[in-house]
Amino acid sequence: MSETPSAYADRIRSLAQQYRSDRADFEPPADPPAQERAMEYLREGLGPTVMVYVDARANDWGVEFAEWEFERLHETLNGYLELYTRCYGVEHDADYTVRNAAELLIDTHNIKDVAAMLTHVPGRPAPADD
Repeated sequence: MSETPSAYADRIRSLAQQYRSDRADFEPPADPPAQERAMEYLREGLGPTVMVYVDARANDWGVEFAEWEFERLHETLNGYLELYTRCYGVEHDADYTVRNAAELLIDTHNIKDVAAMLTHVPGRPAPADD
């Protein structure tokens, strides 16, 4: 890992600051789920966080992130997943890699699917009775 910040350092720094602000402002919904708010966290936070990694790997062959950049990506990714699940009234201790999330995004093309696959929130509906 490099000690020199990558060309993505400003984006990573900005995303981490936004996450910390969102976390500080978070109030659990009185009547979960708060689906619109959950989607906002995915569109405005989780998606852009994963896309930094996707952009770096797709556009800058050989880019090396500084250790602090990976730490911020990890914090932001998992923090937004936790805010997402809390919008559904679920406490979840997220600990996923940005690489895993990026691979899921490339496969699904849908950040909501990525969040649901990683966290299992919202839960799968029960099978219908025959």
